Amino acid sequence: MQKETLMSVVPHRLSPLRKQSPEVFHRSWPRSVPSNDGTLIQHARVGLLVTIALMAVTGCGNHDGSGSQQGQSPNVKIAQPLSQEVTEWDEYTGRIEAVNSVDVRARVSGYLEKVNFKAGDKVHKGDLLFLVDPKPFTAQLNFAEAELERAKSRHELAKNDLARAERLFLAKAISEEEHDARSKGLRETVAAVQSAQANVYTARLNLDFTQVRSPIDGRIGRELITAGNLVNGGGGDATLLTFIVSTDPVYVYVDADERSALKYRRQAQKGGRGSLGDERTPVELAVADEVNFPHQGHLDYESPREDAATGTVTLRGVFANPDELLSPGFFARMRVRGSAPYPAVLLPDRAIGTDQAQRFIWVVNQENQVEYRKVELGAHIGQSRVITEGLKPEEWAVIEGIQKLKPGAKVNPERISLTGRDGEK
Repeated sequence: MQKETLMSVVPHRLSPLRKQSPEVFHRSWPRSVPSNDGTLIQHARVGLLVTIALMAVTGCGNHDGSGSQQGQSPNVKIAQPLSQEVTEWDEYTGRIEAVNSVDVRARVSGYLEKVNFKAGDKVHKGDLLFLVDPKPFTAQLNFAEAELERAKSRHELAKNDLARAERLFLAKAISEEEHDARSKGLRETVAAVQSAQANVYTARLNLDFTQVRSPIDGRIGRELITAGNLVNGGGGDATLLTFIVSTDPVYVYVDADERSALKYRRQAQKGGRGSLGDERTPVELAVADEVNFPHQGHLDYESPREDAATGTVTLRGVFANPDELLSPGFFARMRVRGSAPYPAVLLPDRAIGTDQAQRFIWVVNQENQVEYRKVELGAHIGQSRVITEGLKPEEWAVIEGIQKLKPGAKVNPERISLTGRDGEK
């Protein structure tokens, strides 16, 4: 009986010794045999009971913790949608351009004598900007005027000769041929006077062109050539001196896609307009550091044809710029009114979830249970979206805490009110 007990309990302790020699195994066997087989069985039973107890305690602890977490209702903030009249806007990126932009070039050749402005100055039409040395042109004018006086004198002489020839011809003192020659001479002097007058006019123009004046009101750039340099006037190689751009108002050009262009045209037709440029269709503008669209303007031009390469139509907005904040060349965001005002319900973007391609919200009922609700979205209005389908104005939607929710779960709601800021443009 004792041997059977040892064989059933001790093998795990003896297994490491199986590779030893029989002699070693024989010597170690007596030390592995307990003096009392009942004690060994009792130890095994105690170990088994301790293991079972620990497993039970661990299992109970996990169950209690899970039950505690499941028993807590998540805290959420809920609100009724903001109901207000909205207008849809379509946003585009474009570039600001000056209504008038002029490259100032020399119109006569000569040495630049004076620069009469500071870079960046505000200039007005007619202001003196540059002065080309006028002395050679003054001399040319004097010469032309002298030639004119000579032509006039010859004309007077030819006129008197013809008068005498007519009297003599009537008295048959000269031939008809001689009379015709004097008549021709008079006509030639008339042409000579006219030519001299034209030369005087040209010389006077060239003298005037030595004073380079501003052709428009606007803001002037830096001087591209300094005093003392030789400038070329006239044709395509005329020296560029500076440039001027008008600053108030300004244009903004954008390209609208075909679908949007059709929408705007239908709106124009409904309003009795032939095109977008026939009436002041409202537009708004923002530059790089502006969040909202503080600049108000209107469309004044729509391209009469579509660009076949891009499939777009060019639109132009006009904006007042009295403080000259909008500089030509700046990138800007312009939005065009895409609809007439209409009543709508809005929710902040943060209250709207995405489930694959579907948009949804969480609606809280009177029992504080959440309902998964699919919604159809309309236009962006500031930081909010128009809800076109799926939410009524009197219902309560979860605004914050949507990540914690499951359909049918109870929540601990905190009611808040949405303000105009949540639906601002």
